Amino acid sequence: MGTTQLESVPEPKYWHLKTVIGEALDSDFAVGEILPNERELAARFGVARATLRQALEQLELEGRLQRRRGVGTTVAPPRVGVDVSTTQHVWPGVGEETWQSVDSARDTAPAAVARLLDLAPDEQVHIVRRLRVTNGQPVAAELLYVPSSSVPELTAVDTPSGPARARGVLRELQRLALDGQDRAVELGSARADDAKELDRLPGAPVLVVTTRYLSEGRTAAVSVATYRADTCRLTFGDSVDLVMAS
Repeated sequence: MGTTQLESVPEPKYWHLKTVIGEALDSDFAVGEILPNERELAARFGVARATLRQALEQLELEGRLQRRRGVGTTVAPPRVGVDVSTTQHVWPGVGEETWQSVDSARDTAPAAVARLLDLAPDEQVHIVRRLRVTNGQPVAAELLYVPSSSVPELTAVDTPSGPARARGVLRELQRLALDGQDRAVELGSARADDAKELDRLPGAPVLVVTTRYLSEGRTAAVSVATYRADTCRLTFGDSVDLVMAS
């Protein structure tokens, strides 16, 4: 078989530089350390600033670097492990210290979620918004859709909205017996709302994890969690504790 055109294309200079800088990050810099400015880095590696900028942008996309407003470019911490196995059956909010309840409101669910919940398209549900924060940085935004039938004791009198209302929905949901859950993962692009909450640009790569919670033979709730692809990695059961190179 002859050499294809793709095989004959030389490696871009910035791509080789990315590898060199990545090795330097492992050996010469600590997590959270601020990198020298572009002029100093370009001189250190003997490249043009345009080439350096391309390499840094790629390292940021891969989660090796973080650009922080008012601080500069810093070495990113290890990626957050996202357990996508279904071996642990727990309701949202149980034993989760990294998730913060943001708000809860009643509205109609997207058509795909309504189908999973076996609801009419115009039927309203409780929508709980939560953020997952690690090292002071938001890494995931979740929308949890809960039908009224799953939380029949919840009243609208106590707290109509806000974090307290969100926590109330979670508490009532946890009264149900959880039979199991199933999960699907897909690569997507950040929508405007998600991008704002996760401090990313719209269209940035994200991991979308959809979880269906089952109770008494029906779907009791559906979670759609959007994770930053540059700061998270998928894990499966016992592999959550593996130390992985960035």
